[in-house]
Amino acid sequence: MYTVAVRRELVARHFLVGGDFGHENSPHAHTYRIEFRLAGNTLDEHGFLVDIDAVAGRMDAALPRFRDALLNDLPEFRGLNPSVEHLARILCRAFRTGLTAPGALEAAVTVRESADAWAAFSEPLA
Repeated sequence: MYTVAVRRELVARHFLVGGDFGHENSPHAHTYRIEFRLAGNTLDEHGFLVDIDAVAGRMDAALPRFRDALLNDLPEFRGLNPSVEHLARILCRAFRTGLTAPGALEAAVTVRESADAWAAFSEPLA
């Protein structure tokens, strides 16, 4: 299986709710390191799974709405704890929206909130 990935950084704020999470219960920022991956078995006539520039462009178009935002205030997080797991799912779906990748079978996002902590989300593409 082939995999294509693009990385970006995003600074955003959040605070966790619903439990005693210590300092995480207060608004604070993370420099998130985000990797969006597409995987599939078939390459196009140019030998690409997907155009990397198109992947980067899709990420660059989706990320400004999250940049420097308080994630808790965004509609995507309404009723959710703005965990790194939820952020990974929300970003994965935002990145794949409008992206043409006929050979891709799966999309995945890994979000690192520190050098030691990360979460990932993947789902098959229809």
